[in-house]
Amino acid sequence: MSANNDPSSHRPWRQVVRRPSRKIWVGNVPVGGDSPITVQSMTNTDTRDVKATVEQIQAMERAGADIVRVSCPDEESSAALKQIVKECALPIVADIHFHYKRAIESAENGAACLRINPGNIGSEDRIRDVIKAAKDHNCSIRIGVNAGSLERDLLEKYGEPCPDAMVESAQRHIKILEDHDFYNFKISCKASDVFLAVAAYMQLASVCDYPLHVGVTEAGGLRSGTIKSSVGMGNLLWAGIGDTIRVSLSADPVEEIKVGFDLLKSLGLRHRGVNVISCPSCARQNFNVIKTVEELEKRLEHITTPMTLSVIGCVVNGPGEALMTDIGFTGGGRGTHQVYIGGETAHRLMEGDANIVDHLVKLVEEKADQIASQATINEDVA
Repeated sequence: MSANNDPSSHRPWRQVVRRPSRKIWVGNVPVGGDSPITVQSMTNTDTRDVKATVEQIQAMERAGADIVRVSCPDEESSAALKQIVKECALPIVADIHFHYKRAIESAENGAACLRINPGNIGSEDRIRDVIKAAKDHNCSIRIGVNAGSLERDLLEKYGEPCPDAMVESAQRHIKILEDHDFYNFKISCKASDVFLAVAAYMQLASVCDYPLHVGVTEAGGLRSGTIKSSVGMGNLLWAGIGDTIRVSLSADPVEEIKVGFDLLKSLGLRHRGVNVISCPSCARQNFNVIKTVEELEKRLEHITTPMTLSVIGCVVNGPGEALMTDIGFTGGGRGTHQVYIGGETAHRLMEGDANIVDHLVKLVEEKADQIASQATINEDVA
């Protein structure tokens, strides 16, 4: 594997120092502490439609999701959760608002985590009953603070949603759980405004050591939402803040998983699949870079082994990029292109000899197999 992929790289300017946090468990998935930053999304099917919900969860699992959240707004939904949990390998988070009985039912029906605001559950007795259900069924909790649904008294106190109001809300909910001797929880502090979300998370990270679920809520469509999420979540992750993430897009939830992994990959925090490094193309290109990369990204989605592939249209930057990638491809003059393996010149590809995409897919698949085989050998030796 190239130095570019090595998490133990000695380049200090590339390293992110994560904020120390407690470790909790969402089903069999660790969150916080020294565990990898997990990627999650949420179904947008009618939870009562078990078949459609399971199919969507399984599609997210194939994309690499670690955790999936499912909304349980009514009794039929929390009842359906029992069958959904049976048919899915991923831990399921039940999304609960106000209805404390839905939280209890979800815990009883196999939810690995409850997303609630303890202060919105109601009376002390109801809160105690929900926490007891979580304890009885080994179910963690996510405190979900949102700028759009802050408590009325906090809005009156601060005049508008602001970092101080959001963090005070989070601390209230933390105290409720701690007062009931419950510590198996994580916290989110989301806003659709990038500046507000980042400031709230930074302030929250400084006053508690619980794991943080990071996201910019209601970020928008695929393109605009990806940009907003990358700016906000990228700032937080670069600062070491974030133990699990959800990219909120008005798009197929599978796209949220893909963007989440690309975001972590760009910061060297999580490595999954092929990281394609490509030029934007210009008049110097010796093949159609844009079309080639579009086809490659689709054809390589099945690869989960961490590796890098550079696809550069000409020799200005191509050889240099190839030195830092597992496989490199540089367009050359007169229909002759250069292929690099592990930073070393490997062979040339002549126009007409083979389709560029087919050739590179074959090389990537072979390299992925080699990396996986070596990993197995290393495990056996260890």
